Amino acid sequence: MTSSPSAPSWRLLAVLSLLMGFAAISTDFYLPAMPAMARSLHASPEALALTISGFLAGFSVGQLFWGPIGDRFGRRIPIACGLVLFIIGSLGCALSSSITIMISWRVVQAVGACAGVVLARAMVRDLYEGARATAMMSHLMTITAATPLLAPTIGGQILAFGSWRSIFTVLTVIGVLIFGLLFTLPETFPPNRRHHEPLARVFAHYKDLLLQPRLIGYAGAGGCLYAGMFAYISGSPAAYINYYHVSPSYYGLLFGLNIIGIMGANAINARLAHRLGSDRLLTLGGGIAIASALSLTVTGNTGWDGLWGLAIPLFFYTATSGFIVANSLTGALHQHPRRAGAVSALVGAIHYGSGILGSALVGAFANGTPKPMTAIILGFSLLGVFFLLLLKAPQKVT
Repeated sequence: MTSSPSAPSWRLLAVLSLLMGFAAISTDFYLPAMPAMARSLHASPEALALTISGFLAGFSVGQLFWGPIGDRFGRRIPIACGLVLFIIGSLGCALSSSITIMISWRVVQAVGACAGVVLARAMVRDLYEGARATAMMSHLMTITAATPLLAPTIGGQILAFGSWRSIFTVLTVIGVLIFGLLFTLPETFPPNRRHHEPLARVFAHYKDLLLQPRLIGYAGAGGCLYAGMFAYISGSPAAYINYYHVSPSYYGLLFGLNIIGIMGANAINARLAHRLGSDRLLTLGGGIAIASALSLTVTGNTGWDGLWGLAIPLFFYTATSGFIVANSLTGALHQHPRRAGAVSALVGAIHYGSGILGSALVGAFANGTPKPMTAIILGFSLLGVFFLLLLKAPQKVT
């Protein structure tokens, strides 16, 4: 392990936070512009939704490509290549003349963006270990959790002075700026620690990783949380706006309060990491998630206490991501320091793949009430117990 400072520098925190926030930056930025995009591109709401689901699919699968590349060639060069793809994809989105072209460029944008996310997490493992890695990951999660809160507001301001294409132009500029900032950071994975096997063999190691119970326990516990979170993101607009007749602006406030809860939980997780350890904090988060999901299911099915009977349990449920995500990532990465890129990619793909499943299930069972959302959140919370039990398997460090 490379030497690391007792406290992370502001530059390291800033650049890693930007890299890890690419998913939210790339999607939440243009949410206010979606109606204008639909009119300009003559797209139906269903087709426009594919610009989000296509991005998530590319983001999930693309991680599996960049992880082994990062273990083979180091961190900075693959991130730089990903940023180039992101810049090209963002510019392509800005110049799109049809929804089909837009979706295609969104996939390119996603494959480029996920390189930074995967390898930023690996860089944390390169520099830190144990409770220090957990605390650092939580610091980063606290900062990046603010992105969904700020991005739509900034996107709306850009839209006030320009067209929807201006938003993707700004994303292009952001990509260029981060590309420059990247080379102010050191290479955290030196040549003597890299794998020099043929890439085909390196990719084959995913099979070996999938056979390790503790790794699957960490990835699955986080994946269950992501499935529930995406079920909430997909189902809450209908539950709040259509069912409880909340105004769109008030819905944004409720959404923002949940993000503040996530930031607070991440800050608590960082402070408790040295005292309790990541496994105990992960289990604590899983327990709070189940209790919140049970309460949510009761209130969602009975209508008890109306809107607040839904909003309060959701606040506590979403806040558990502050305990679950950082600890599931650092727990998985701790066992495989020399394959941190591949492990980060696999865990990230499972997390986002589970999120897509949770979102799809809400869409499949939607009936105009909060019940499908609450049932799916409860189901995945209970499934998370199985993955937490896998953490009792013997630890194997490679």
